[in-house]
Amino acid sequence: MPEYPPLTFAAIGLDHRHIYHQVGRLLDLGAECRGYYARDSAVPLDGFVRRYPDLTRVREVRALLEDPEIQLIVSAAIPSERGEIALEAMRHGKDVMVDKPGVITEAQLADIMHLQQETGRIWSVDFSERFEVRAMSRATELVQAGAIGRVVQTVGCGPHRLNRHLRPDWFFRRADTGGILIDIGSHQIDQFLHFTGSDDAEIVASAVANYANPDDPELEDFGEILLRSDRGSGYIRVDWYTPDGLPTWGDGRCTILGTDGYIELRKYVDIAGREGTDHLFLVDHRETRHIDCSDAPLPYYERLIADVFERTETAMPQAHCFKVCELALEAQAQAVRLA
Repeated sequence: MPEYPPLTFAAIGLDHRHIYHQVGRLLDLGAECRGYYARDSAVPLDGFVRRYPDLTRVREVRALLEDPEIQLIVSAAIPSERGEIALEAMRHGKDVMVDKPGVITEAQLADIMHLQQETGRIWSVDFSERFEVRAMSRATELVQAGAIGRVVQTVGCGPHRLNRHLRPDWFFRRADTGGILIDIGSHQIDQFLHFTGSDDAEIVASAVANYANPDDPELEDFGEILLRSDRGSGYIRVDWYTPDGLPTWGDGRCTILGTDGYIELRKYVDIAGREGTDHLFLVDHRETRHIDCSDAPLPYYERLIADVFERTETAMPQAHCFKVCELALEAQAQAVRLA
């Protein structure tokens, strides 16, 4: 990575715990945080203060937006608020990196696309289930090297633990989250486009349901998507059913089917008993292997910093970011309600 002066950034909105790694990874890479703005009711606030006691909390968000030295705004605000935060940041000449979902309505996406094209600012969504997973980086290397031939299908499973006692009220309101396919389904759409090399896709079918939480009628605890492009097909399943017996928040998996083999990722746990995370299994014409991914890079944040200085798109093409959000919105809008 070339030598750049320290990136200056600020955080606006600390409503989701993903803000920990958004801020932490930038600090680890030498970036300087000029401050953060958070509502008092933000659930992660106390933990954030304990983890980053030296960072300055500001009481007026404009103090950060109008600071000419701040280059990047990061946000894990309530999902319904992320679009307007991004728009305001770009209007003030800042680049933006938000937690997923970046937007929850078509109108928000249209406004952001228009302003991004008008200003040339970066609008990046941190799809952490790819960007923060070393096994994903190793899988990318293997696929690009031709280890399994041409990729023709992905199957992405994104189970999550509900952790009801930790969830704020907004988590159970559809108007604040957009729905399960917009939220955690966007991760899997990102992975499908990435591994198949697709620029676009068709939502063939999608569905949502609330099977286990009838007292929360706006919550969707199950969702699925069937999608297809000119490069391959994909199936996505997401849910909030992870049982307490699993030693992590979700048994996230991705199977990448190629013409000469396949890769299966067990991102966060190997239920067969291997220790740790980032388990990758490669099956080809010669053998079946478990591959250690502990030394695989996590280049997203380094590349995003470089993009801010160089005005490039190495962390994630802007068109890809827009397309993931567009497809997630489409899948949610046309989803059949199963229960």
